[in-house]
Amino acid sequence: MPLIHDLLTIFRSRHLLWVLTMRELSARHAGTAAGWLWGYVQPLLTVAAYYLVFDVVFALRLGEGAPTRQVGAFLIVGALPWMSFCDAIGRGANSLLDAGGILQKNPLPPVLFPTRAVLATMLVHGPLILLLAVAYWPMHQGAWPVLSLLPLWLMQALFCVLLAYLCAIFSAAVRDTVQIIGFLLSVGVFISPVLFPVSQFPEGWRWVLWLNPMTAWVEAYQLVLLKGEWPEASQWIAMLVWMSGVGLLLDVVVRRSRDQLVDWL
Repeated sequence: MPLIHDLLTIFRSRHLLWVLTMRELSARHAGTAAGWLWGYVQPLLTVAAYYLVFDVVFALRLGEGAPTRQVGAFLIVGALPWMSFCDAIGRGANSLLDAGGILQKNPLPPVLFPTRAVLATMLVHGPLILLLAVAYWPMHQGAWPVLSLLPLWLMQALFCVLLAYLCAIFSAAVRDTVQIIGFLLSVGVFISPVLFPVSQFPEGWRWVLWLNPMTAWVEAYQLVLLKGEWPEASQWIAMLVWMSGVGLLLDVVVRRSRDQLVDWL
């Protein structure tokens, strides 16, 4: 399978991938005094604003059935994984186009470039998730389910690699794909449990939330960090279904585009 071959390529080229990732992080904030530290500033300021506005200034509260009554605390848990997902997919979708000149001159595996974009994003947001686990200690009280944050984060990273690679190939073939992906990412937050708990979404329309691949991940993070509970089996299954579906589609796309991909760039 072409996809298995590409995944093995990532492993065999892990040292090169690490170098490319470090260069990606440096290039994102080249010319600034703080350098890669700026990558942490935007998400930190965003979550700080949620806390100050919703929990301190307005002291808003969620209704019954929500994993927590504090609006700001609820938003932060869903917002961080969502911001990571959007950044990884947005950058990953453009990765092959940005690396077109390199790929035309050097026989490097194309899969390295969307993987580099995703890995750079996950390296920035990963410590923030860990910091969040520490900050939310009074809610989960260090319960054993907090350990599930690691597999959740690793599965999210792998899913982002698969989806970013798929989007990158489509973007190389049809440039309009970049605009479509940007639109879907901007509206996707409204069909997810990031802004509101699932219990407050009309019951007859809750199936719409599962059209968003991040719904299962966001719900799982909320259970772990806000309630100190293990993610539900349905959430793990939904994650695996999304990963398998995207993986199978990617395998077909890689097989059919391998000989033309560099020419598209």
